[in-house]
Amino acid sequence: MSHFRPRNLALPLPGSVATTLRPMRVEDAVRVLQPADPVHCLRPGLLIATAERFVQSFPGTTLYAVKCNPEPAVLRALWEGGVRHFDCASAGEVALVRGLFPDAIIHFMHPVKSRPAIADAYLRQGVRDFVLDSAAELAKILEEIGGAADLGLVVRLALPKGGALYDLSGKFGAGFEEAVDLLRAARPLAARLGVSFHVGSQCMEPLAYRRALALAGDVIRAAGVAIEIVDVGGGFPVSYPDLDPPPLGAYFAEIEAAFDELDLPAAELWAEPGRVLVAAGTSVVLQVQARRGEALYVNDGVYGSLSDAGAPGFRFPVRLVRAEGSTAAALAPFAFWGPTCDSADYMKGPFWLPEDIREGDWIEVGQLGAYGACLATQFNGFDQAEMVEVTDGPMLQTPGHPGDDLPLALAA
Repeated sequence: MSHFRPRNLALPLPGSVATTLRPMRVEDAVRVLQPADPVHCLRPGLLIATAERFVQSFPGTTLYAVKCNPEPAVLRALWEGGVRHFDCASAGEVALVRGLFPDAIIHFMHPVKSRPAIADAYLRQGVRDFVLDSAAELAKILEEIGGAADLGLVVRLALPKGGALYDLSGKFGAGFEEAVDLLRAARPLAARLGVSFHVGSQCMEPLAYRRALALAGDVIRAAGVAIEIVDVGGGFPVSYPDLDPPPLGAYFAEIEAAFDELDLPAAELWAEPGRVLVAAGTSVVLQVQARRGEALYVNDGVYGSLSDAGAPGFRFPVRLVRAEGSTAAALAPFAFWGPTCDSADYMKGPFWLPEDIREGDWIEVGQLGAYGACLATQFNGFDQAEMVEVTDGPMLQTPGHPGDDLPLALAA
């Protein structure tokens, strides 16, 4: 059938979905396919619009964080929306982006890299910018590609634990004095020298960026060296049913004001958005395989594209998609059990759906363009899915964020 192609969730599609599928609404896709496997519903128009608005609004250079969603069809939509820089964290991501976009500017932003990955990125893939947070990593980079006159070296700073939904302060980052020493050591070796940080994923406080930029300014002044790059990382949030972040413009305003206060006229401002660019761009349609009271047994779960609905407890927007049309039943709270035999494959929700939902119905789950299919495993053999291109708007809008002026997906 030409409307879909099967996929293994552990791998991105090798080609563009948009060139092989006839765009349709989610309800139409469900009625045509009657799918027994999960269906990933890609909204390329929304992804393009989201990328355009972020690239045009952010007061600097936008680097898409590929780890958030490496699906080639998603990357192509972001490219069409104006993204030209990519934050990669592995040799595989570097090769994926370079294969899709020969003219892309790739930045290796993982602070701890293997030696072969460093050498391959520089010598074969044209990568020139590398992040580090230790003297050992600086030495490793120089040993693999020493003598290069065009290196961009970016020192990642450690931040104190903040209020982001996902705290990222524990694994990477150089402390104040170590960062000062690294900047001084890297300055004679770098064509471009920079500092970076990450305030945490789903950061709900715009002022967190101002505080981090102030710390970066203190480190730069203490080092006493010229800086060409200030990278504010990612963390830009999107809405979920129980999370209503401030408008994106509030984040940009704090970043721009704090960057201006650093008084670094020769420095370029970077950001590494992930979730905010792609979360609304994909939904997943699940099928109910059994109902037991207020628990629904569905054909995707925490070992598939719903990892964040498990232990992290994310609540995603949901709606019933029924083959014969809409229902007038009142909404009730449900929990989900995934398809595997593991009792950890549980998503407590609550997910509010019509109280008459039954075996055989389908459920569309939104905001899964970020950290959805890319986290899926092959556990228990439940690794098959389909992908369709749809024309629907987002299932959930984030006020002041890209996509907030596009029509919502309609209820079935």
